[in-house]
Amino acid sequence: MKLFEFEAKKILKDYGIRVPESDIATNPEEAEVITRKIGRPVVLKSQVLVSGRGKAGGIRFTADAAEAKQVASELLGSAIKGCRVTSLLIEEQLDVTVQFYASIAIDRQAKTYVVLASTNGGVDIEELAQTSPGKIARHWVDPTVGFGKPDAQAMLSRFSLNKNDNASFAAIISTLYKIAMDYDAEMVEVNPLAKTASGEFAADARIIIDDNALFRHPEFESRELERGEDTPREAEAKRQNLTYVDLDGDIGIIGNGAGLTMATLDLVNIFGGKPANFLDIGGGAPVEIIKQAVMLVTSKPEVKAVLINILGGITRCDLVAQGVVEGLNESTIRKPIAVRMMGTNEAEGIQILHQAGVHAYTNMEEAVAEIIKL
Repeated sequence: MKLFEFEAKKILKDYGIRVPESDIATNPEEAEVITRKIGRPVVLKSQVLVSGRGKAGGIRFTADAAEAKQVASELLGSAIKGCRVTSLLIEEQLDVTVQFYASIAIDRQAKTYVVLASTNGGVDIEELAQTSPGKIARHWVDPTVGFGKPDAQAMLSRFSLNKNDNASFAAIISTLYKIAMDYDAEMVEVNPLAKTASGEFAADARIIIDDNALFRHPEFESRELERGEDTPREAEAKRQNLTYVDLDGDIGIIGNGAGLTMATLDLVNIFGGKPANFLDIGGGAPVEIIKQAVMLVTSKPEVKAVLINILGGITRCDLVAQGVVEGLNESTIRKPIAVRMMGTNEAEGIQILHQAGVHAYTNMEEAVAEIIKL
């Protein structure tokens, strides 16, 4: 779960990291009032859960309350990289002298957290890692030991920081690690950490919480089914307890198990097709789930044909076939469909599909070739 910037900054502030003075506005009048309250030039930041919003025009600087009201009226209701702007973070502009970068992220290859720090903040960190990897300090955390301020200071020793900057930057990095642990975060990032004449401020912040740990964070329970980055179809799939991701192709994909579904996407690509989605019904899915999956995928306007790939273990092929047929019968939209099915109750499942006039195969390549043709 991605947190909005204002949510992430509230957490940072609760842990003692300074953030700029700010407030949330949902209409132009609120933006004007907040700007007057702050009493100096502000930046209006669209609260959308996508990166690169600044380059997309979602962050604007204003000099006074009247201008803030005008800019807010332009931003609210607009779309930034496909996400509708419903709120703005109105934040004081900082007189920045130096920009740092710090993040705590999961290194999946190393199977642990990695702490990243740089004295070149405010830039695309991925680009910096490619062009100037020496400008980024890295520390892979031993989870049995943890990470503290001395570790952060050792990381920063490669940079030419004075004693005070090293100590304050290290304290912030170690605090970010504590936040990551307390919130089961996949990422905690501050970019930039802005140094001003009066100290350091988290000028921008991102926190991503592991979905599997949300039961430990009831304060985000209301957010669980309403994510700003979800497409309408992804949001609907979540309400139906379906694992679904929209893609930009025209062949609908349904599989059981993430690995098999990913392999199906790959094979469709190899055969020259473009998947329109990823949908994993999981293991042992009941008829109702399969029916919902079929209706969801066929309802996508861009989908021209649907490929279902089932390897029956705990999943029964006859129940899958029944769900497919019910989904097709209840849907008002008819699209070509091919099913590759093998495993538990395979013969019964194929018979059900054949009786309903659905193409059924036991060979994965044959099914993919047929769906490309269809």
